[in-house]
Amino acid sequence: MSRRTSAAAVRRTVAAGLVAVAALGLAACGSDSQAGSASGGASVSGTVNVFAAASLTGSFTQLGKDFEAAHPGVKVVFNFGGSSALAQQINQGAPADVFASAAPKNLDQVTEKGTATTFARNKLEIAVPKGNPGKVTGLADFTDADRKIALCAEQVPCGAAAQKVFAAAKLTPQPDTLEQDVKAALTKVSLGEVDAALVYRTDVLAAADKVEGIDFPEATQAVNDYPIATLTKAPNADGAKAFVDFVLSEQGRKVLTDAGFEAP
Repeated sequence: MSRRTSAAAVRRTVAAGLVAVAALGLAACGSDSQAGSASGGASVSGTVNVFAAASLTGSFTQLGKDFEAAHPGVKVVFNFGGSSALAQQINQGAPADVFASAAPKNLDQVTEKGTATTFARNKLEIAVPKGNPGKVTGLADFTDADRKIALCAEQVPCGAAAQKVFAAAKLTPQPDTLEQDVKAALTKVSLGEVDAALVYRTDVLAAADKVEGIDFPEATQAVNDYPIATLTKAPNADGAKAFVDFVLSEQGRKVLTDAGFEAP
């Protein structure tokens, strides 16, 4: 074999090797693209700040853990509270990516909200301490001044819903305390500080080791729709969209229904 022929053979071998490497690179890129598509498209990173109604504490905490597991390296930070207070914080410039409210009214108060989607429904239930020491049997007992009663304040969704059910029952309650979110009302019951409170069914289920629940027919007159939306000025827009999509997914719906929420 001549020296010229040998050199040509080497060049052909090198060229073939480069083609093979390029093909492998394209295959890898295609694989990454498919993986990105399967995980929801845009890559998610950083911290996702979620403002959510107090009644979502248990279910959203679980959803946050599941979302982080699906997106390694991402951190979900929650701010739970009364929906009216959360709306006010967002309007005052709090760095929120997502807002999940216990009523459409409070989400509507947010000036920088994106498109809202109803993701769950909830209704009220009477909560009493274990053993029901106050012998509460129904909504009429909330008019008894001798019993200690807790309600949510009027401006928060559980308080607005309570007003509706009392109006439907033509009753005037005699509350001893008005709480700023449903978890605070529930705490009064679990500590035995009140004989009864009106909270959400999901809260009774979450605290089943400390409280008992009593259904009442007027609860159907005030079922709360829970909307969720990204914020138009979200610091982490991709993360916000991904979290909302996760809540609306089949996995998200299962977590919510397991917690006692109804499908919208």
